Amino acid sequence: MKNKLAVFVLIGSLSLPMLAQTGQVHANSADVKVTIPGYKVKLNGHLVDNAYREYPLLVYKDITYFPMTWYDSRLLGLEASWSNQEGLRIYQGQVASAYVSYKSEHRNAASYRAEVPVSAITVNGQTIDNAKEEYPLLSFRDVTYFPLTWRFAHDQFSWEYTWDTVDGLSIQSHNPQLQTVGLPVYARENDVAFFKGYYYFVETTGTTNHVYRAPVQAPSDKEEIYSYTINTSEGLQKNLSFQTRNNTLWFTYHLGGNIMGSDKFVKIGDDGKAVLMHSGYLDFQDTPYGTLIVLQGASAFEGGNLYLSPSGQEETNRKGVGDPGVKYGVHATYNGGGEGYSSDSSTAVIGDDVYVLASSGESDLNKIYKINLKTNKSAKIVETSVSWFRIINNKIYYVKDKDNALYSSTLDGTGEVKLSDHAVSWFDSIDGKVYYTTKKKANQFDLYLADPNAPDPLVWTTPVSEVQVLNNQLICRLGEKEDYGVVLLDGSGRLLLEVADPISRVLTSDKGILVATSGDSDIRTISLTDK
Repeated sequence: MKNKLAVFVLIGSLSLPMLAQTGQVHANSADVKVTIPGYKVKLNGHLVDNAYREYPLLVYKDITYFPMTWYDSRLLGLEASWSNQEGLRIYQGQVASAYVSYKSEHRNAASYRAEVPVSAITVNGQTIDNAKEEYPLLSFRDVTYFPLTWRFAHDQFSWEYTWDTVDGLSIQSHNPQLQTVGLPVYARENDVAFFKGYYYFVETTGTTNHVYRAPVQAPSDKEEIYSYTINTSEGLQKNLSFQTRNNTLWFTYHLGGNIMGSDKFVKIGDDGKAVLMHSGYLDFQDTPYGTLIVLQGASAFEGGNLYLSPSGQEETNRKGVGDPGVKYGVHATYNGGGEGYSSDSSTAVIGDDVYVLASSGESDLNKIYKINLKTNKSAKIVETSVSWFRIINNKIYYVKDKDNALYSSTLDGTGEVKLSDHAVSWFDSIDGKVYYTTKKKANQFDLYLADPNAPDPLVWTTPVSEVQVLNNQLICRLGEKEDYGVVLLDGSGRLLLEVADPISRVLTSDKGILVATSGDSDIRTISLTDK
């Protein structure tokens, strides 16, 4: 977990705001007695252990005070900033955090002394004269403490605020929440997916991988849907990854070496049954006439590696598609007289037509071809060398090898338009708007909106590590050194949510957002349920 304390040493110490008159501020600060609550306190359903908490809630004048730590404040949807000109600003933001316990090894005493800061303070834009407040903000252990009065908790922040002698104090905010899924600890060691009301995860026992699914309402109620041996000549190969293809959940894994081994593709039905469908180095697409198979790896060197496997027949009954001498579904390179190929997953099927990256020779590399499955006639529709492409809303979007810029054209290759001002590492589209990233340095990318009529605007001010489009939103995973772990943007690039926790992976899901947090590697959901 990242250490966010430094931020709040500055904010929490606003009574000594790193100014020349620090000593004078100290002299003007009041010193008051505070106590540790003797009743239960819940924050968004999380029971707080104030007895052993580094930043416990406090009580002053019979009012409970809340610590504005990095995670506690964002748990309740609050942000804070401090400057010499404006002092401390506390405001509701589009933020969320998992609950952090701030566990301490030492039991807190029954009472302490806290300071009453005198610097300028605003709450949701309203100026607070802290010296005149009946329940002023406090500073304790270099962290600002906020009074949970009805005026602030209910009127300013619209929190649900309840109290009784049995259950104590309960505060419920309305910002999006991170919830721990409750899967077994071993599920964190491999990939996890959420699809159509079930979690899918893996347990490795000895030399076997067991694939389970469990209903979201009861994650402990697992059922095994598939298992396989992971002991190979290359050692134990336990890695597995989930993905969705045409609204169906699949998982893939690899067994064996790079040359003699193979990838396995397993399809999961709605009934939970998992069936091994394909084995080898390949890509595949559904068509009206069966499954289109693109053989990759060593098969690409021979060419004629595009096949159609009719529905209901053995894969060995496949028939060739396209021209025998053309190499399909790979990105080709020639260097010093040698040739090399890397797998390409751009292949798309639109009606009776297949769109595929293809090379017919050293002088004709990486062009986009269209092949009609009825007639087997093929046509080269993009004459320039392409790194990869996608078909979105009946247009072809492609990145050219020569400049790594993004272009678009109609489905017949005409009407080409250059879309990006920068080299492109990733791109996708939401509601007709095209977004792309350009590499800044290792594992850092700038996110842009493609604007063919003006300079491309930077969508997010700090570099991102990964971007994907999920449920019509941009999910931006940030680097470990950034303040936030994930940023969610809507289709227009506007901020929906910043998640305080560092995020190691954004996982496969068909609803909501499923993530693995760094450090503890917990699996959590991010709910965007509104107020």
